[in-house]
Order: sequence, then structure tokens, then C-alpha cells
Amino acid sequence: MAPDSGGVLGEDGLARPLWASTDPLLREYYDTEWGLPVTDEHGLYERICLEGFQAGLSWATILRKRPAFREAFAAFNPDAVALFTEADVERLMQDPGIVRNRLKIRSAISNAKATLALRQDGGLVDFVWQFKPAQTPSPAFHGDIPTQSPESVALSKALRKRGFSFVGPTTMFALMEAIGMVDTHLLDSHRRGSSGIWAAPGV
Repeated sequence: MAPDSGGVLGEDGLARPLWASTDPLLREYYDTEWGLPVTDEHGLYERICLEGFQAGLSWATILRKRPAFREAFAAFNPDAVALFTEADVERLMQDPGIVRNRLKIRSAISNAKATLALRQDGGLVDFVWQFKPAQTPSPAFHGDIPTQSPESVALSKALRKRGFSFVGPTTMFALMEAIGMVDTHLLDSHRRGSSGIWAAPGV
């Protein structure tokens, strides 16, 4: 994608970023899910895990594998995944439907345990959402969108302290975008402001 690329006008007359303008699966994800608030523990734990699995890969790869991931990881129920053993790690390493990376699989298990531990201190949702910034970016072009922020750096450090892994600052900024904590829809996108969190573009 060219750094100065703006929205791409679809045949439906709606503008989307280039990454969401061609692949039907990505387009559906962009139109119906990406950037909408995720405020439940189950959903947030799943997003953290999937963002971690994406590291070094494309989001399209993860999205296509998401049904298999959900089946393999007990629908991302943290109570269930926290009980996974080394036998489960070996089972998952044989599952062609997911990303078979031992470190990332173990990370999903340890992140489940960390999610359960956070319940003693307000829970994962409140913990993550306390890092919501005071303002959101206002990108006219793709090159205007940052890849991390002071808040994503702080969130990364805080989660690591609590036992989470594969939660680097860039990965956490992608999480913040995906769950509506920041609105990085381009200004000409039909999805700008759709989270309901940011009152107006740039606010």
C-alpha cells in the first residue's frame, strides 16, 4: 500500500482502506467488526491472542483461520484454556488449521492464566481500557496512521508485568484499533466514527 494512499471507492460507493477493499473476507470484517468496541473479557482475551498469533503474518491469514482457532482453543474461553497442559500444546502443534508456533500456543495458555489472575484486580477489560487515549488520530491517508502510541507502549509494559506475552507496543496498537480504543478509520471512510466512542472525527 502506498504511504499516501487514501480510501478506495468500492462499487457500492463507499470508501475503504486498500487492505479492506479487495478481499471479501477482509471487507466484511472491516464493515462489520473492526473498530467496534470489545468490552467483554472473553472477546478481549480472544483478540489479544489472535493479535499475538498474527505477529509476522497477515491479518487475512489469521481471519481465515479464526474458526479453527476457536475450535482449537475452546472458543477462547480463558477458564478452559488456562487448564491446557503440555499434552494440549502437542495436540495443537499437530493442528493444521491454526498457526503452529509453539511459543504463540504457550502464550495463549499463559495469557489465559493471566486473564484469570486479573479478575482479582478489576478484570482484563477495565485493565486494558484504562489505556484509552484522550484523543484519536485523524488520518486522511494510510501514511498518517501510527503503528504505536505512548498508550500502546504503556499497555504493553503493563500487560507484560501481569504475565502476558506477545503483547508488544505495535501489536497492542493494532489491538486498540481493532477494539475501538482509537479510531484510525480514514477520514473519508464510511466507518469513521462508527465505534460510538469518539464523538466526531478527530475528537
